[in-house]
Amino acid sequence: MAETIGFIGLGLMGRPMAKNLLKAGYSLVVHNRSQGPVQDLVAAGAKAASSPADVARQAGVIITMLPDGPDVQLVLAGPNGVFEGLRQGSVLIDMSTISPVIAKELAAEAARRGASMLDAPVSGGEIGAINATLSIMVGGDAATLERVRPILAAMGKNIVHIGESGAGQLCKACNQLVIGGSLAAVSEAFALARKAGVDPAKVREALLGGFAASRVLEVHGERMLQNNWKPGFRAKLYHKDYKIVMNAAGAYDVPMPVSAVVAQLVSALVAEGRGDDDYSALATILWHLAGVD
Repeated sequence: MAETIGFIGLGLMGRPMAKNLLKAGYSLVVHNRSQGPVQDLVAAGAKAASSPADVARQAGVIITMLPDGPDVQLVLAGPNGVFEGLRQGSVLIDMSTISPVIAKELAAEAARRGASMLDAPVSGGEIGAINATLSIMVGGDAATLERVRPILAAMGKNIVHIGESGAGQLCKACNQLVIGGSLAAVSEAFALARKAGVDPAKVREALLGGFAASRVLEVHGERMLQNNWKPGFRAKLYHKDYKIVMNAAGAYDVPMPVSAVVAQLVSALVAEGRGDDDYSALATILWHLAGVD
């Protein structure tokens, strides 16, 4: 029988990721703050747990997929948290996007309790979570990664060991800043085309055949053309991620003038009350500035 896995955090990304583990044949124990997603997973074959500690008592591998660092700290180290029920030799895999500093601290605490912890944030959005095609960036012990690689392979296709604890989160910060710069550039390109009376859909079609091609242009470019801001990844979470990017830049004394501008665009989008829109909606901020919204 396949190993029992615990999964905590059944949101936009976590729910389809957990379902892919069930499809792969793993026995799954789940917990979530709201019960709707839990009931959905139970109907698909999972077992519900009463608390994060209860998850840890039943599973040797525990995955967390939560909004932010404080959420991960609470679920792991808070009352009835994972650490209270942790078994010797267990593996924790945090697939949330959090500060590299918090990731290192939690990994050290897990080690003190006889367990191993990997930070394994993902890229690919809701589409990647549904299709099990996520890119997974892993920090932590290489041997531990090899132990759980088949589990991660049920959720993603590109699994890369970046380095020691915290390195996965640092890589995710790099991922987010590259996406942000690309989103801004595509938004400006569409603004320029529209203001010049050129069809941005034709511009996108041409660019996809050359060096300017990218997943951002392909996926989010289509969203922009359709004014489709249904969240695949919410702007308020991207706003949180960009704070991690800029904090990391400050910690390592890396000037990021381009990312600083993107951070302001994301802040403007959230300030408009659009934090629940998809993060690609930052295009609308640039289009408004260009007078083509």
